[in-house]
Amino acid sequence: MKHAAIGFRVHSGWAALVAVSLEKHGPRVLWRGRPHLVETFTYEFRQPYHTAEKMPPERAGTFISRMESESKALAGQAIASVKAELGKQGYELRAFALLLAAGKPLPAIEKILASHALIHTADGELFRAAVAHAGKQSGLAAVSMKDRELLVTASKTLKMTPKKLSAQLTALGKPLGSPWSQDEKFAALAAWLALCARKNS
Repeated sequence: MKHAAIGFRVHSGWAALVAVSLEKHGPRVLWRGRPHLVETFTYEFRQPYHTAEKMPPERAGTFISRMESESKALAGQAIASVKAELGKQGYELRAFALLLAAGKPLPAIEKILASHALIHTADGELFRAAVAHAGKQSGLAAVSMKDRELLVTASKTLKMTPKKLSAQLTALGKPLGSPWSQDEKFAALAAWLALCARKNS
């Protein structure tokens, strides 16, 4: 079986997920989608810390724990679903890549809910942490990299100018049509780098 990797670029309540393989002439997109990381796709659940801010402290902690568990389960289901789909195509999913924010570790929930800036950060981190957990549970080789450093890292690793790399990422999505935004491009690039890391290890 040929090998494949998946890349995630996570947002509040959803993620761009792209599966990639390395063929003779370069990367090829095998699958792309935008799985939800909450069962009910509304602001209340997509912004869990904003919602918890309005709750009594005892309820807030319970709500956040529930959202963490729900998101981990949905991320795991998304990975399992893509793995099964790739298997039908003759590919074995071997690696997992996650793009990270540049933020520092977050404090306890009480301190988060006392700071509006931290609430914004925590909403994104909850879903990234859920995807990271699901990737680890899946047994895939895991690679993570900072979102804002991705293009520089990729240019060095792939020995390609940023301009040429950007053009290749755009071309990757042409056969697929919309959506092929920066979310999908970055998720695909992260998966590409994950495959390169496995190849060189």
